Amino acid sequence: MYYKLIACDVLTREVCHCIARSPHTVDVEFTEKGQHENSERLRLLLQEKIDRTAEKATPYDAILLAYGLCGNATVRLEARNTRLVIPRAHDCCTIYLGSRRRFKELFADNPSRPFSSAGYMERGDSYLHDGDTGRLLGLDRSYEQYVAQYGEENARYIMQTLVLSRDANTDDKVLYIDVPETSREEYASLCRESAEKEGRQFIRVEGDIRLICKLVEGSWDEEEFLIVEPGQRTQAVYDWEEIIRAGR
Repeated sequence: MYYKLIACDVLTREVCHCIARSPHTVDVEFTEKGQHENSERLRLLLQEKIDRTAEKATPYDAILLAYGLCGNATVRLEARNTRLVIPRAHDCCTIYLGSRRRFKELFADNPSRPFSSAGYMERGDSYLHDGDTGRLLGLDRSYEQYVAQYGEENARYIMQTLVLSRDANTDDKVLYIDVPETSREEYASLCRESAEKEGRQFIRVEGDIRLICKLVEGSWDEEEFLIVEPGQRTQAVYDWEEIIRAGR
């Protein structure tokens, strides 16, 4: 199989590790870490890269996206002539941790809790990812507006998340996700030092590259990955399980 992978450069070490072990041929292209700060700009950039793959002389069997919802940046992306494959994840934190279950265990009480990793430490100016799982939903909408757009169950989830998001700046915890295959002790130490200077509690947790490896190996079970067929667009589902779906 011949795949095109588009990924954020904070995942460079993990992505390259998994590609080197993939049985398939994978062309990879990275976007800069700072792009996620403007979700609409990132969405346009991703769609441009998706569209550009049609210029390849040998067509890809699939275009792989190593992103989560990422502030809605992956919402309304359209598969043109090639199917898209994307993990069911809120943001790259789930990808670093290896599963939605692990993300929920660590972030259910505050989906917008700051986190870091080797990739975040070595790229850009900030050592933290300030989670936007709450902010992406739009703080200026009413419960009734959410019900009209997403239904009652999703509206309740969104409002709960917004309350937690508003309290994110008072969260004194910083989670450092340490992936064993790409661990850098100096980055963990620097993150601890930076967090403690800011009066934050440093918590080190183990990451897992299984989602990235499954993505580039073509192991796309429906529970963990969404396959978007040509002509379909991605749609957000603001819950803990489905997260993203395909539609027309």
